[in-house]
Amino acid sequence: MKYVDEFRDGALAAKLATAIAREADPGRRYAFMEFCGGHTHAISRYGITDLLPANVRMIHGPGCPVCVLPIGRIDMAIRLALARPDVTICTYGDCLRVPASDGLSLLKAKACGADIRMVYSAADALAFAQKMPEREVVFFAIGFETTTPPTALVLRQAQALQLANFSVLCNHVLTPSAILTILESPEVRELGTVPLDGFIGPAHVSTIIGSRPYAYFAEEYRKPVVIAGFEPLDVMQAIRMLIRLVNEGRAEVENEFTRAVTADGNLKAQALVSEVFELRRSFEWRGLRDVPYSALRIRAPFAAWDAEAKFGLEFVSVPDNRACECGAILRGVKMPTNCKLFGTVCTPENPMGSCMVSSEGACAAHYNYGRFRDVPVAAGTVS
Repeated sequence: MKYVDEFRDGALAAKLATAIAREADPGRRYAFMEFCGGHTHAISRYGITDLLPANVRMIHGPGCPVCVLPIGRIDMAIRLALARPDVTICTYGDCLRVPASDGLSLLKAKACGADIRMVYSAADALAFAQKMPEREVVFFAIGFETTTPPTALVLRQAQALQLANFSVLCNHVLTPSAILTILESPEVRELGTVPLDGFIGPAHVSTIIGSRPYAYFAEEYRKPVVIAGFEPLDVMQAIRMLIRLVNEGRAEVENEFTRAVTADGNLKAQALVSEVFELRRSFEWRGLRDVPYSALRIRAPFAAWDAEAKFGLEFVSVPDNRACECGAILRGVKMPTNCKLFGTVCTPENPMGSCMVSSEGACAAHYNYGRFRDVPVAAGTVS
């Protein structure tokens, strides 16, 4: 299959591993952050770290939208659904299982009688609102720049249809702001950060925003960025390109994913997003605290379909579970196996933190693809 099998070829992977080992300077250490959860998934699934030299370290970043969503945003949806029997909350499957306050999640709230439904797209939520005019249908929207245009589209369609029973609880966040915060925020440094030599730029996000937005980080912070596709050979080639950039002292943006990403991105999608959304002054991220201008809110012309305004919803910040290390894992300070809950109390079937919920979460990827072998087996359990 074109663009799939070619990028999963084991023989080519072995050659790339040899090339990476040859080009990595044994006298120095390399630390690269893969920002995107899709890359974290690929690295764990295909065992890419096992093919890298010991002095090349991959660090998981906050690139999983389910993982970075703070508890307080999920609580907003749960409170609304439990308080209003006429409200139906529609959202993606991963969101349903993220732990919230009081031992609840959206899925557990559903078990308590709230009308909460899984959808595959924003369009599914809009269609449900059209079929059920007696229900107030709220789409709990999350995601980075990739999933923002579909949400913008349904808001524009709802306005055109004057669909009064549909609204969106918007949780869309922005990649560049998070990278900037990791690099320079004093508050994040207080929480703990790790030295980074460069970034693997996200794939799907970059198809929308293009490669130009990363130039600032490369120039201002002397951190090279290589945009990569999601296949194992994409990621390995990006690592090789980053090593070369570091060795040559070039803090530049390079694009490995040329088959899908351009310099300018998808201008039509960008225009649609700009029409419907504007920047929030601040937004809380799990693990990063409040990040300035890192999220989107619905513009005034579409206020009738803004669930926060329509239902008077207010965000209340809620601290994470003290025993859960999701925040530190999202900043790259800790590995999933550094968390005492990992693989014992916290599993994909019984997640205690958001990083174990989504398949793109670092903990779930680490657990599902065997990277938990280094966790000591608790007494009385069978290994």
